Amino acid sequence: MVQKLPLKKNLIIIQDLVVNVAKSKKKIISIKSISKIYYLGTNVVKALDNVSVNIYENDFISIMGPSGSGKSTLMNIIGFLDVPTKGTYKFNKALISEKNDSQLANIRKKKLDLFFKHSIYCQNSMHFKM
Repeated sequence: MVQKLPLKKNLIIIQDLVVNVAKSKKKIISIKSISKIYYLGTNVVKALDNVSVNIYENDFISIMGPSGSGKSTLMNIIGFLDVPTKGTYKFNKALISEKNDSQLANIRKKKLDLFFKHSIYCQNSMHFKM
């Protein structure tokens, strides 16, 4: 089953189940209505605008879009390298906004591998250790 979730203009997350070894899927990431807004002088830049997505155990996720569409911003938020301006993000049912930098670094160290690729074929990727 492929589920397309519209994000920002020209940015789509495609969810596709690769292997489902459990009878019920465990939700790993729950992102609800997040936005990331940057203020550059008098200019307002909405890098992400009202993005919601759930990622389940054993799901394979691709984040694709043209330059400037919010891919890296979303990856940075998912990987605890940045925080959304608004909205909620839960990782393994824990509300990320309630964690301090040390706790987030520990989760990232134990539960998440980040691979940032800079090529035309593979922009960014990450792997979850569960």
